[in-house]
Formats: sequence, C-alpha cells, structure tokens
Amino acid sequence: MTQPSPRPSGWTDAARLAVTTLTVVPLRAGLIDRRAAGRAMLLAPVVGVLLGAVVGGLAWGLRQVLPAVLAGALAVGANALLTRGLHLDGLADTVDALGAYRGRERALEIMKSPEVGPFGVAALVLVLLVQAVAVGSAPFPAVVAAWAAGRVAITLACARGVPAARPGGLGAFVAGSVPRPAAAAAALAVAALAIPAVAARWWQGPAAVLLALCVVLLLLRHLVRRLGGITGDVLGFVAETALTGALIGLTVA
Repeated sequence: MTQPSPRPSGWTDAARLAVTTLTVVPLRAGLIDRRAAGRAMLLAPVVGVLLGAVVGGLAWGLRQVLPAVLAGALAVGANALLTRGLHLDGLADTVDALGAYRGRERALEIMKSPEVGPFGVAALVLVLLVQAVAVGSAPFPAVVAAWAAGRVAITLACARGVPAARPGGLGAFVAGSVPRPAAAAAALAVAALAIPAVAARWWQGPAAVLLALCVVLLLLRHLVRRLGGITGDVLGFVAETALTGALIGLTVA
C-alpha cells in the first residue's frame, strides 16, 4: 500500500523559514521544501520591515538621551545581533572574493574561509559607519524603508533565472525560487513604502529605493558572471549594499 504524500508547504511554513533564516528569532521549523524557500524569500521584505521598525524605534528612543551618531551606532549594532551578523559576514566574504582577482574556484574558496581579509574589513567599516551616521539622523519611516529595501534585494537575487554558484548551501536552496513577476512586484511595493520616508519630497523615497536596487542588480549580474551564480554570502552582500545605498538616498538633503 502506497504511503500518502506529505502535505505541500504553506505560507505559514514559509513565514517561519523567512524569520528563522533572516533573524535570530527561534521559531519552530515548519515544512521546508523548495516551495517554502521561494515563498520565504518573497517574504524577506516583510521581515525587513519588522527589523527596520525595531532599529528605527530604538534609534529614535536613544536619540532622546544620546548624541545622534552614537544612537545610530547602537541601533545598527542591535541589528547585527538580531540578524546574527550573517549579512555583514556575507558582505565581507564577497568583497574579499571580488578583491582577490582570482578565478572562480579560488573566489569561492575565499568566500568559504572563516578569515576576513583587508578588503572585507574595509567594506565592513565603511558600511557600518555609513549606516550608523544615517540611522542616527533618519526619520523612522526612512529606516523602515531602507531595511525593507535591503531584504527585497534578497528577493531579487533569488528570482528565476539566477543560478546557484555551487550545489550545496543556502544559495543552492533558494536560487531561482522566486517568480520574476513576484520579485518585481515586491520591489515596487517597497518603493511605494518609501513614499513617506522623506516628508518634504514624496518622490525621493521611491527614487532612492529603486536606484539602490538598480545598483544591486548590476552588481549581482557581475557576481553571477564571476562566480557562476549566487551563494548565501552573495545574498548577505546584496542585502547590506541595498540597505546602505537606500539609507544614503533617503537621508541626503
């Protein structure tokens, strides 16, 4: 007698996977399959909104008693704790691989190494400095929009047609799992979310988000050519790049 097939994963499973993959929140795992992976990456901007709300709220509260830059630095540090620093690690590893000017296999080896090279350290310092200064002065809606932009970059990197650089790991599990129309719709939704981010100029928020995502797509195209596809580190790289770029565009006068 044949055994009944397991139930297909649902949106609840995807939401749990999105939260446990992108944050430190210890939810009980649901059914994990390719369908759940794609939906989880599609829900990444929602997780970004929640993280941005925490970071933005913390920065606002700290600004009441601390200098703005210090408040921003502490809020950005809290974000690193909430995400286990995974995206920052991916940023450093990817920049190290790109800066090595070696072949594909050597670049992938560098990304797997636990050591951080000078290129990675420089990238981390620059990104964290920009984020701390920007968050210290940004209004709450701008912080939320920037964090959503960082996570929707992950959605775009997992769109159909983007391959995995190697057969194992997070990159292989989620690569090409999000339908392109859904990824594009998510990006436009995040751009719309940024409309109230700059009170004096309603267009600046969406423009900042879309410009940051366009830059990320260009970098992603280069990374796919260089590495043969995406990895978990590449997802962290695009998240931090889009987040930082969006913050710059949202806070420039």
